[in-house]
Amino acid sequence: MPGYGNADAPSPAGAGAQAPSSGESFLRIEEVSYHYGATEAVRDVTLSVERGTIFGLVGSDGAGKSTLLRVASTMIKPEAGRILIDGLDIVRDRARVKALIGYMPQRFGLYQDLTVDENIDFFMNVFGIRGEERRVRRERYLGFSNLLPFADRAAGNLSGGMKQKLGLACVLVHEPKLLILDEPTNGVDPVSRQEFWEILAKMRAQGMTILVSTAYLDEGERCDRLGLMHRSQILATATPGEIRERFENLEEAIIHRISEADGELAHDTFKH
Repeated sequence: MPGYGNADAPSPAGAGAQAPSSGESFLRIEEVSYHYGATEAVRDVTLSVERGTIFGLVGSDGAGKSTLLRVASTMIKPEAGRILIDGLDIVRDRARVKALIGYMPQRFGLYQDLTVDENIDFFMNVFGIRGEERRVRRERYLGFSNLLPFADRAAGNLSGGMKQKLGLACVLVHEPKLLILDEPTNGVDPVSRQEFWEILAKMRAQGMTILVSTAYLDEGERCDRLGLMHRSQILATATPGEIRERFENLEEAIIHRISEADGELAHDTFKH
């Protein structure tokens, strides 16, 4: 993106101690495209996510962020291009790749009539977690999520923020190397959003790689790098500091770049 590239940009604000970056690409998306019928959802997307970092996808509604995450999580197969996770091709090596991924869609499937404990027990059964390790992981992830005092409460009786934290705990119990989250805090109160991102910061500090889309630009500030997506394409990838350079805040910078992109598209349309 023109004008971006401040080597002295600040580290992500409020995300806790930043894990040292190895510079090694853990997730590599190369010229990936996908259509829903005649609708182009993702077009020639290329981006790289370094091991042990948080990469945020931001942009306009309908930009293709959810589709890109579904492709990266092996839920749907790319029509063109390829995706590598820890060196494994998500199509050719799908079974091995799925063991590396934890994916939380916008509508995560908690069982509303089961308790917090019963939900996490269900997911540990799915992932084949047995013996003493079940107790260890229950304590770890319900503890991270501050849900231990609510272990006997039905999931349907939890607040929106608590449901999201329970969903995250259920995804984390098999300890994936790559966590993929699709707008996980959408509609959640500010305190719960803060707590949710504190959990993500802890997971990053432990070496987990995280790809997350968000509708909240204050959350974008917590990411190591951002991908700005609009009309099925990635307009830019940079640190939050690089993107907001020359602007008062990240929101202003992103709105400006999207307006530029729409203007460029309009110019090309009239030119031809």
